[in-house]
Amino acid sequence: MTAVQQRATAPHRGRQEPRGRSAGTILLNTAIGLVLVAGAVAVQTLAVTPDAMGKPLTYTGARGEAVDAGRFSVRVQNVSTAKQVSVLGKTVPTDRLFLIIELQAMVDKTPLRLDLPSLLTGDGRRFAATDKISKEKTLAGIPIQPGWWTSGAFVFEVPADALTGARFVVGPQNGALYSEPLTPEAQVDL
Repeated sequence: MTAVQQRATAPHRGRQEPRGRSAGTILLNTAIGLVLVAGAVAVQTLAVTPDAMGKPLTYTGARGEAVDAGRFSVRVQNVSTAKQVSVLGKTVPTDRLFLIIELQAMVDKTPLRLDLPSLLTGDGRRFAATDKISKEKTLAGIPIQPGWWTSGAFVFEVPADALTGARFVVGPQNGALYSEPLTPEAQVDL
């Protein structure tokens, strides 16, 4: 008689029950999920609205200091008032006041021209530069070149009560066909 030996085999395991997640893992996953949701909500509140896209980025400063608006810088040198101004030998009178702002402008890289500025009063009124003096006779008519301070002036025709708390606001000219969003502007307290 011969003895037959049985082959040793591994026991058959079958399907095992999945191990449950620990409480620490559940809490960690919940915390990560809440942080991601809170971050998404916070980022959503930072989105720029279409109305805000049309408004300029305003850089502020004071008279006598250079206000760097990114693409250009301005420095208001002198502010004076007059009842009349002389342009190329022609006297221009007013029944209000001429506010004359002498300033310098500079760009770092690309030449540009400044747009006609506005004067923002302490009580919220806005005045455009006077049309009694040609744009070409102001700093808006002079191209600003990189690396050089270019001097010029702007003239406003305003009532005397507009001088208190006034701020000078200027930005670059926009192209005729394309107006860039978030254009920079410099606002200088006078």
